[in-house]
Amino acid sequence: MGITTVGIIGAGTMGNGIAQACAVSGIKVVMVDISEAAVAKGIATVSGSLDRLIKKEKITADDKAAAMARIQGSTSYDDLKGAQLVIEAATENYDLKVKILKQLDALLAPEVLVASNTSSISITKLAAVTTRADKFIGMHFFNPVPMMALVEIIRGLQTSDATHAAVHAMATALGKTPITVKNAPGFVVNRILVPMINEAFFVLAEGLATPEDIDAGMKLGCNQPIGPLALADMVGLDVCLAVMEVYLSEFGDSKYRACPLLKEMVAAGRLGRKTGQGVYTY
Repeated sequence: MGITTVGIIGAGTMGNGIAQACAVSGIKVVMVDISEAAVAKGIATVSGSLDRLIKKEKITADDKAAAMARIQGSTSYDDLKGAQLVIEAATENYDLKVKILKQLDALLAPEVLVASNTSSISITKLAAVTTRADKFIGMHFFNPVPMMALVEIIRGLQTSDATHAAVHAMATALGKTPITVKNAPGFVVNRILVPMINEAFFVLAEGLATPEDIDAGMKLGCNQPIGPLALADMVGLDVCLAVMEVYLSEFGDSKYRACPLLKEMVAAGRLGRKTGQGVYTY
């Protein structure tokens, strides 16, 4: 059985991005959020994103109309009943995710697969709150979803081979490149990326080079599109710090200790682009 209808919980940045990727690939979407306003905003974001693709001549107006027709917005979980897969893309908060997953679990038919788009919460732990742990999996999309090719598919301890195969095939059908990961803090990409950002702060704190030269070095020497310090400003220094603190507590390994300069800048409220000042001034 291929996946022809996907339910998405959350119409925010990740939710509407996943909805767009599905709809453009011919998959029907039911996108649910708590308010009509949130749902409308999510659908408007998809519409605007598709307009930009028309301008770039990547798709036609007819393609857009067909994709938009595949997206149904709703504030009711009952509308998810026709989906073969439901992806939870709510805020990165464990208690909220548990509440949503329990609601879904009670409502959906036993054969329906459930995925979480979490970037940091244990898939094994989330699966354990459901009665379908074997049908639960992580699908970590990257922002912006329509542009980014990668999906991390995270197997909890309980995830069955059949669930993994179905979700892997669906990610491929979206034109994405899935990589399969065992459940562990940070999965693969963020596990490598955030300690690299942290190391860049150590290099900066030791006065080895200016922020501009550190970023230029990594862009030109490692072919990265953006330097680690500029990336930290984009992600939010508070987010980088929180991730490092999770790694330190979960792995219990001192190599994950956060750079004191990173802590200091967060304490000062210099969180990056969102506050107008981080490593750089915006």
